[in-house]
Amino acid sequence: MPIIVKNTTFPGLFSLLAPHSCRGCGHLGEPLCDRCKNYIIKHNQNVCPICRSKNPTGLCSNCPNSPLTFVAGNRSDLIGDLIHDLKYDSVRSLARPLAEIMNSCLPPTKKSIIIPLPTISRHIRERGFDHTYLIAKHLARLRPDCHVSRLLVRAKNTVQVGSDSSTRKTQAASAYTLNPKAKIDPSATYIIFDDVWTTGASAQTACQLLQKAGTKNIILTILARS
Repeated sequence: MPIIVKNTTFPGLFSLLAPHSCRGCGHLGEPLCDRCKNYIIKHNQNVCPICRSKNPTGLCSNCPNSPLTFVAGNRSDLIGDLIHDLKYDSVRSLARPLAEIMNSCLPPTKKSIIIPLPTISRHIRERGFDHTYLIAKHLARLRPDCHVSRLLVRAKNTVQVGSDSSTRKTQAASAYTLNPKAKIDPSATYIIFDDVWTTGASAQTACQLLQKAGTKNIILTILARS
């Protein structure tokens, strides 16, 4: 397995002394080469994260109450390794290719707003950055008439890692709230973005909050499902 050097300070110097190797093929130069990125994009088959059925259009016939949902891959595959390296090894250069992979799954939109699910503040302090917001910013640059909004904010900083499904759902129900300074635009498409779907509690709670606030068009985007 290629060794990826933690890239938190002096990224230019680190890249000269210990260049990244592609997480997929080991090619020296980038943490994800174009060939491996395009392989992920080409072989992705959208699957409903709830019932696991094939979902090419984003609307699952088995889950009629779910919004348009697009998933880029499985957490057990290469994309899961890339998310791990971005979050825990601070390989920030992976944010752009991950955004490109996510963008390839999405249909064209007009006047869209990306809502990254808020990361726990303690994790942001520990890592030095908000990984979902960073990916969302790159994703917005790839789509016309699109920007990122902090419409959702953390009401509670409950750590859900390791919690069982019922506990996660209970925690998620009170984890988020709408930013009182933000305004809902009923004519816009809201793209809710999260990196990993485990039980789906966080993403589903976010969708419900936006629907109650008056949003008409919601697209749920997930990089990897567990």
